Amino acid sequence: MDVFEAIYARRSVRKYKKGAPVAKESIQKLLDAAMHAPSAVNSRPWEFYCSDKEEVKSALMAAHPACRMLETASWAIVVCGRPDLQPRHNYWPQDCGAAVENILLAAKGLGLGACWCGCYPTQPRTDEVKKVIGCDGVPVAIVAVGVPDEDPPAKGFYDVERVHFL
Repeated sequence: MDVFEAIYARRSVRKYKKGAPVAKESIQKLLDAAMHAPSAVNSRPWEFYCSDKEEVKSALMAAHPACRMLETASWAIVVCGRPDLQPRHNYWPQDCGAAVENILLAAKGLGLGACWCGCYPTQPRTDEVKKVIGCDGVPVAIVAVGVPDEDPPAKGFYDVERVHFL
């Protein structure tokens, strides 16, 4: 699958084949892709907390009600920002967003489904997720990953009215 195929075919998957295994090696590939994302002054202001444990996914669903798809997803990946790693810049939210997008595209490339659920800057959601995973950083997003049990239609498209060539 080339990059344009992955971009155009990527969807937010909210239904997964419950219990379908996703190998830890596949998750490591997603994390490798995430860490290839660009970041301000190559500061890489992120950490990743990953779990396939039902109790962790349940706690994340309780902390973030929009993450109900974790009930059937095989894995949860929490992307946390580390503002302390960018002392002269404040671009860590964008940098973490780029890492999340790389996870989503890599998941598609591996034949997996994924869904981005934002945390930051919504309170108390950010603090509640932080308690679940025990991180020092700022939870930016939870990404559900699994074997898709749906193929949602495309929602985005090129909109010429939103393009301005100067």
